[in-house]
Amino acid sequence: MRAGEQLPPLEIPVTRTLIVAGAIASRDYQDVHHDAELARQKGSPDVFMNILTTNGLVGRYITDHFGPTAVLRKVAIRLGVPNYPGDTMVLTGRIEAVDGDTATVRVVGANALGRHVTGTVTVTVPGREDRP
Repeated sequence: MRAGEQLPPLEIPVTRTLIVAGAIASRDYQDVHHDAELARQKGSPDVFMNILTTNGLVGRYITDHFGPTAVLRKVAIRLGVPNYPGDTMVLTGRIEAVDGDTATVRVVGANALGRHVTGTVTVTVPGREDRP
């Protein structure tokens, strides 16, 4: 773990099933996350991913990279453009700072419309320290 290190990108196909399943799993029953017609009536072209699903995918991205011993200490994200079915979100990351076995990672998730999510994740990985 070194400051400045780029994490490899992760491509996530945004399917209708992923959007609906994520909403159900997080108990977010807002119609805009599972009913395309009601989403259109509210001004959206289709259903769209909720923030809890996005948060989970950001966490997965970090733990996939740092391994099974990684512990998420803080996830601070902000949503931008929606994730609609049929798109692909590409998550990228850069280690901003390292303090012992803890790193702060800047994360961006983008799709065809622009940035869907931006934020930082603080992760501790026991046994992995920045050594000179």
